[in-house]
Amino acid sequence: MRRPLLALALGLGLAGVAAAESATLTVHKDPNCGCCGAWVEHMTAAGFRVEVRNTHDLVSVKQAHGVPRGLASCHTAVIEGHVIEGHVPAEDVRRFLAEARSGEGLAVPGMPVGSPGMEVPGHGTDDYQVVRFRAGESGGEVYSRHP
Repeated sequence: MRRPLLALALGLGLAGVAAAESATLTVHKDPNCGCCGAWVEHMTAAGFRVEVRNTHDLVSVKQAHGVPRGLASCHTAVIEGHVIEGHVPAEDVRRFLAEARSGEGLAVPGMPVGSPGMEVPGHGTDDYQVVRFRAGESGGEVYSRHP
């Protein structure tokens, strides 16, 4: 019984890696936002293929993809039909892609210091949560916590 479960767990993990390597992460961001560019670098370094779309109308992008207002951040990304809002760590995105259901997304509301792209030398790291949500619905549930 252990071997089939181990094989399933490994397979799910590898599915997330394959998604990161094959699918394109499309990032909608303001062209003047430095932290968004730093998050793009974080995702690229983690093996994601990234396409950047600069825009001055992020509100329309968020509305089109069903990002709940309370979960909004400075950039919105889409991969395999899933929305990734804000400074979500690459390892959470990879794990999420292996298990996500249609219409689900991840968000890091706001811009917590120390999250990917929001590192500030000489400053501590905010505790923050990654929230799993359904597009077009308010709220969500805690997917992961980061110190």
